[in-house]
Amino acid sequence: MKKIVLFTILVCSLATAQEVTKVGTTAAGFLNIDVGARALGMGGSFVAVADDITSMYWNPAGVARLDQAQAMFTHTKWIADVAFNYAAFALPLGNVGTVGVNATFLTMDEMERTTIAEPDGTGEMFDAGSYAFGLSYARDLTDRFSIGFNFKFISEKIYHSSAQGAAFDVGTLFDTQYNGLKIGMSISNYGTKMRMSGRDMLIQTDIDPLISGNNHNINADLKTDAFDLPLMFRVGVSMDVLKGMADSNLILSVDALHPNDDVESLNVGGEYWYKNIFALRGGYKTLFARDSEEGLCLGAGIHYKLMGNTTLMIDYAYEDFGVLKDVQLFTVGLGF
Repeated sequence: MKKIVLFTILVCSLATAQEVTKVGTTAAGFLNIDVGARALGMGGSFVAVADDITSMYWNPAGVARLDQAQAMFTHTKWIADVAFNYAAFALPLGNVGTVGVNATFLTMDEMERTTIAEPDGTGEMFDAGSYAFGLSYARDLTDRFSIGFNFKFISEKIYHSSAQGAAFDVGTLFDTQYNGLKIGMSISNYGTKMRMSGRDMLIQTDIDPLISGNNHNINADLKTDAFDLPLMFRVGVSMDVLKGMADSNLILSVDALHPNDDVESLNVGGEYWYKNIFALRGGYKTLFARDSEEGLCLGAGIHYKLMGNTTLMIDYAYEDFGVLKDVQLFTVGLGF
């Protein structure tokens, strides 16, 4: 009977262990929030499309395909009333390549501090936020093949504690010149671990509460674990199936994602352009991913010539986030 009980406990333990996922095991999770309404409208399947300034996030190699300077700003009212903002600027330098800078901000309103002794609030307010600042460089090695890099400094802060890290992204983009077929690959957020530190970690404690007469106010410094960054590997293909016929373009794309803090999944999407002025987009995120709340994505955009070579780019995207409602993203860009 004891053997049967032990065997049953072992089987149940193994079954439970198999259900443990990698979700929530990395720092700086905001680095995985999609950038740009155009890419989000296509379901996040953008690594092989990568032909605008948001390529600095999706695939840095795509920045090399810019034929003029671009600047953009994107704003998202993320879930739980969190604000997500991204700004970028890129400048082509001819045969030297293309350089760019970018900044990511995840912020939220102040909250009142609570403690075990004062669960209704202490009256003290605190805030939290995450930030990343990047520098990109990309170049066409041939008329078909491009490579790009994005180096970034990362910081996360809550109350009086913070963590810093550094990482880089690398990407390649290959234009097969066969019926508009392109192949893209990128590795994002390869870098240092991040560990929280600050005066919130300073406490006073009793080294051994079992011994009477001790000093109950010994200064101590708590040390948190160091967590990896959310490493992401993307590979994808895209094809313009209309190739400008009847003043129209239809780009279809699919990306395969392999993160270090979640399961593998697919993003699929499409984008229809009429005369390179008006676009409609649709896609689906995290296909085959277990327990994902992300799904259907829709979007639209317009490119309007202002004067000379100056173009105003406005894009909008909607994403169904399941029980977390929806996310809406707006992007404004300028090419000059």
